[in-house]
Amino acid sequence: MILPVTIGQFTAPDSVFTRQAALIVERAHSQSMLGHVHRTWWFAEVLGKVRGLKYDREVVYLASLLHDLGLTAEFAADQRFEVDGANAASRILLANDYPESKAQLVWDGIALHSSAGIAERREAEVALVHMGAHVDVFGLWFDEIAPSFIDDVLQLYPRDGFKVAFQTALAEVVRKKPHTATGTGLVDIGYRHVHGFKSPDVCDLIDHAPFES
Repeated sequence: MILPVTIGQFTAPDSVFTRQAALIVERAHSQSMLGHVHRTWWFAEVLGKVRGLKYDREVVYLASLLHDLGLTAEFAADQRFEVDGANAASRILLANDYPESKAQLVWDGIALHSSAGIAERREAEVALVHMGAHVDVFGLWFDEIAPSFIDDVLQLYPRDGFKVAFQTALAEVVRKKPHTATGTGLVDIGYRHVHGFKSPDVCDLIDHAPFES
């Protein structure tokens, strides 16, 4: 889709970096996941405006679009998928002379996007990526967004079986890197979708630490 896109009173940021990010996710993601990362931006943007936050719109856009790179075959590595995605995004941006301080903020926004209770207490940019993604995944903060705006976003970026596609992508992470699931929501994904999955019990891990008590 040619940038910049306008929905309601909002127009997406338009720069060399945002255009590159849009092309990368279009190449790397399935249609279902592509819609999700775009919706994450739009929901983050409207929540930022509704709450009167001050933030770098380009940083939020880049982190939103790139936040699930770690779920793709092209960019997945050996860390938690959030960290894989953050590393890939930062590497791409820095290679194209994006300011280091902003690239770090993009890294933080992506790496922490699933960290409830932490991300929303960080910089506005980090909080908004977390919030935008969780509107789309869980419906959190749904009531802060005008129904007409949600309808317009879904018209432009339909869900296309997103619930199934997202769980399938997470299950693939659990299959390939089960150790990254421990202590995260991926444990639930593993038990429901990955045959034979078992996660170390955190209580056992504590009890087996190399100390007497």
